[in-house]
Amino acid sequence: MKKAVTFPVNNFEEIKNKMLNWANQFSIFCFLDNNGYHFEKPAFECLLAVGCRRSIKANAGDAFGVLKTFANQNKGEWLFGHLSYDLKNETEDIQSDNFDGIQFPDIHFFVPEFVLELNKEQLLIYAESNAAGIFNDINTVDATLTVKESKPFIIQSRVAEEDYIDTVKKMQAHMLRGDCYEINYCQEFYATGVSIDPVAIYKKLITVSPNPFSAFYKLNDRYCVCASPERYLKKSGSRIISQPIKGTAKRNLSDQVADENSRWQLMSSPKERSENVMVVDLVRNDLSRICKEGSVQVDELFGIYGFPHLYQMISSISGEMVDQLDWVDVIKATFPMGSMTGAPKKRVMELIEEYEKTKRGLFSGAIGFVSPRGDFDFNVVIRSILYNSSNNYLSFQAGSAITFYSNAPEEYKECLLKAAAMKMVLV
Repeated sequence: MKKAVTFPVNNFEEIKNKMLNWANQFSIFCFLDNNGYHFEKPAFECLLAVGCRRSIKANAGDAFGVLKTFANQNKGEWLFGHLSYDLKNETEDIQSDNFDGIQFPDIHFFVPEFVLELNKEQLLIYAESNAAGIFNDINTVDATLTVKESKPFIIQSRVAEEDYIDTVKKMQAHMLRGDCYEINYCQEFYATGVSIDPVAIYKKLITVSPNPFSAFYKLNDRYCVCASPERYLKKSGSRIISQPIKGTAKRNLSDQVADENSRWQLMSSPKERSENVMVVDLVRNDLSRICKEGSVQVDELFGIYGFPHLYQMISSISGEMVDQLDWVDVIKATFPMGSMTGAPKKRVMELIEEYEKTKRGLFSGAIGFVSPRGDFDFNVVIRSILYNSSNNYLSFQAGSAITFYSNAPEEYKECLLKAAAMKMVLV
């Protein structure tokens, strides 16, 4: 583990912008920002991993085995990277044959050259040497953005509204037969022939929609611009916590009465509470596989949290991890997260493959880090723009939880509501 060198910070937002602009010269980096949200004590305010000393990438098959070997070979190091939703093909006997325009590998993790940890008072730089030189380089970078000109492009929907409604009815027929009782059904919005400045898009998205599990992730020619409000899984010591989101309501910041009414309707909605408790039960079951007997508990049920455009219903579930368990085993036992599948998990993942038109890839996967002490924190990749600069393909997906009592046109509107922030920064 590299020793951190500490430097004073005079202007938090300015140095954060400089760090982001400085990082963009590297082929690989991961920028994580909680945007000032403190729902519980945060692991960090802002964390940046830059450059690559060592890395692995793998697709479903023996990806978790490859990751475990890599992690064991690099104990005591920072690890950053991602987990694709399609790792489900390894945890279950499922195949993904849908179109994938972005083509992230199913797993990629790297040991960075430098790690920068920023808070309001100071910047810690973890480096083998010359931390002062890195700090000086960052300070010479312009804090403003020079946005590259881009040609206009058209965002298309992979699923027409009438097809979406018809699919929801088919899913509800499965529920009537007893195959499942909740499915997270997603649709893709995409554009081709796109040339964008991903840094500028990230800054615009975070300005419009600052969220506590945001990430800007670059892997050579592939980018993830992420404004996620959701945590997948966090390990702190022996404590594991998951905070799934199920339940969404639009905010009305220009009308306090209407805004509070929207919050109250979400909090009291039988449908939203039913969806939320389903995923809580699923997460409790997942955590019980890797936690000590009797330690799994629901710390908060039906919590209502306000974000710039939405209210979200969030529950928190925690447990004490079984002694000597490997962190990769914890991920494998609980992945993919229940909020992005439904229940029962295996059957709904099969139905998702049958009815969705696009391979999810990194969407509804996770981005995060493992600290030198073995703690970790991973988000859920939602509210995210994915971009492949080699084939000029851009994609973002949005979904909602479908139950037997869902109103299909309203679920379609919920998808559009979730996609609105991404469209806003792209057009």
